[in-house]
Amino acid sequence: MSRRSTGIVGVWAEMQRQQQRQQETEARRRRQQEQQARAYERRAERSRREYRQAEALRRTEELDAQVASLQGLLARGCQSQAFRAATLMRPEEVQPFAPGPLAQPVPMPDARHYQAQSGWTAHRRAQAEAEARARFERDWQAAQAAEAHRLQQLASYQREYQQWADAQLADIRRHNAGVAATTEGVRRREPDSVIEYFSAALYASTAWPEGFPRQVAAAYDPAAGQLVLDWELPAHGVVPEAKAVRYMPSVDQDKETPRPVGQRRALHREVLAQCMLLVLHELFAADELGVLESVALNGFVDGHDPTTGRPGQMFLATVMAARSSFVDLHLAQVDAVSCLTDALRGQLSARPDQLATVRPGRRPGDVGNRVVAHGGDEEPDLFAMDPIAFENLVADLFRAMGMQAVTTQRSGDGGVDVDALDPTPIRGGKIVVQVKRYRNTVPPTAVRDLYGTVQAEGANKGVLVTTSGFGPGSHTFANGKPLELVSGPELVDLLHRHGLRGRLDGGGRQGPARPASPEPDAGVPDDYNVLGMSWSGSVALDVCALVCRGSRVLSDDHFVFFNNTATPDGSVRAVPATAPDKAAVCASFDGLPDEADRFVLVAAIDPEANPDADLSGFTDARIRLLDPGLTELGQLEVSDGRPGETALVLGSFRHRANGDWDFVLGGKGYTGGLEELVQDFGIEVR
Repeated sequence: MSRRSTGIVGVWAEMQRQQQRQQETEARRRRQQEQQARAYERRAERSRREYRQAEALRRTEELDAQVASLQGLLARGCQSQAFRAATLMRPEEVQPFAPGPLAQPVPMPDARHYQAQSGWTAHRRAQAEAEARARFERDWQAAQAAEAHRLQQLASYQREYQQWADAQLADIRRHNAGVAATTEGVRRREPDSVIEYFSAALYASTAWPEGFPRQVAAAYDPAAGQLVLDWELPAHGVVPEAKAVRYMPSVDQDKETPRPVGQRRALHREVLAQCMLLVLHELFAADELGVLESVALNGFVDGHDPTTGRPGQMFLATVMAARSSFVDLHLAQVDAVSCLTDALRGQLSARPDQLATVRPGRRPGDVGNRVVAHGGDEEPDLFAMDPIAFENLVADLFRAMGMQAVTTQRSGDGGVDVDALDPTPIRGGKIVVQVKRYRNTVPPTAVRDLYGTVQAEGANKGVLVTTSGFGPGSHTFANGKPLELVSGPELVDLLHRHGLRGRLDGGGRQGPARPASPEPDAGVPDDYNVLGMSWSGSVALDVCALVCRGSRVLSDDHFVFFNNTATPDGSVRAVPATAPDKAAVCASFDGLPDEADRFVLVAAIDPEANPDADLSGFTDARIRLLDPGLTELGQLEVSDGRPGETALVLGSFRHRANGDWDFVLGGKGYTGGLEELVQDFGIEVR
């Protein structure tokens, strides 16, 4: 019978066996990991190749869709709504008057809440009754004064609103009268009106793909009833060079299959023919008054003459279409090239890719009256113009209006950008012009500065020209003074009326400024934000603001609430809110005192309106950050209220080292109302 060894050799042998087993286990684990890694790499490589193949397929589908869109340009365009002048009319509606908290009367104290505390003696009872009456009288007088102040503010704001609303309605009526006058001019076949109307029809069309040019020069021959146009066509690059994209795994690259030259040229010719037919279709469809007997249309591209190298307009198509022959065409079913060249006997370049031109027919300059051009370099974006060029354009406008005008050396706000002299007897004289290329509402401080300049210069009038608009405060200040305010849309209209060109932000029309809240006065910096506060529930709240250093308010005057509506420097002030907000605060972060590093917003139950309420009904609360034009920049969600609490820190804006102000969510609640909360910020409540 064998015997198990228990000596050192046996122990050593056992250790060797265990070490060998561990090495074998580790080797198996490494082999498994390597196998898994190789499998993962194979799957990843397969996935990557599948992705590259899918991406190549997607790019090919995009090319096919682009070509299909070009081929269906005319068919889609024929389905678009015909232009009518009525679509340019603006409804005579303005934003309704919204006084916000100013509409709520100040609650009057109830004598029943001022019961005298019973005393042990008749003298003490009489003294307690006298004290209760005194408290009631004091609170009654304070409430009456607050109500009188509210009514005064409400009346003032209502007057400002009415002036603003009257100005907006007048602007709408002027616009509608202009549309009606243009329509009547079309009816009488006045060349300028006809050109303006049909140019608007082409520009209002939704049939043209994004990126297609819309440059036109036009003239109208009223005797022949013929509209003559030069219209810009898309260049050869509108047709994609690639036909398909294929992924090649062997070299791990995408390969583009080029579109054959002949196929690309044929597609470009088809696009040019469709564009010519679509222009004709939109013009005749818009002619509800029957002033177009025919249209002479020349299509061009901007390029360099291959023979001379000089830049210019290369005419690639031309046609003269009579209404009688055009209206019988079924454009959705025609072959565009054959329709243009055979049915309408027009001309189309055989090699538009090489800018092989055709001889244009009747040109706008041949008509004999004024040629009006739209688009291209002659219609600059006023926002993108060089500031000096913009001031020169305004000076050109005054000169076109019959005045003498020169630009001055550029200066800061309050200076003069253009000096003008109106030679008209009696009402003429010196005019100082200030130009402000703004996107947001011009603050009333700029209007006040201009008035000071008018007085200092001894001028007869001051004119403030802007690319944006003005609020009710600006119009109120200017009323009755020798000041004239010209908004962006009015500026564009004046430019067009006097033969000058200009548009606002890519041709978009900027709406009028709205008087959603009273504008800051001269003490408030131009750069400010409105913080609108909204919440669910019917609980009445006072929203207040504290300007702090750390956790301490700078002073009692830097606590903005119902009895102190603004800080001494005007950088923070309470303003009426507009829907959906229930409260609002206007703040200029750059205008806060240098020592301030926190701007805190708090809310508290109004003890007079809801003496028994708490913040359990304060839910779905948020702060809207608005720019001076009351465009929403973002929203900040704040904590809901809790039962038993009557005041809450909503959050604070904190000044960072890089100069930014970051919002930090609050949430600390108080059961002792606003009084307990402000004591936490160092305000002594007496």
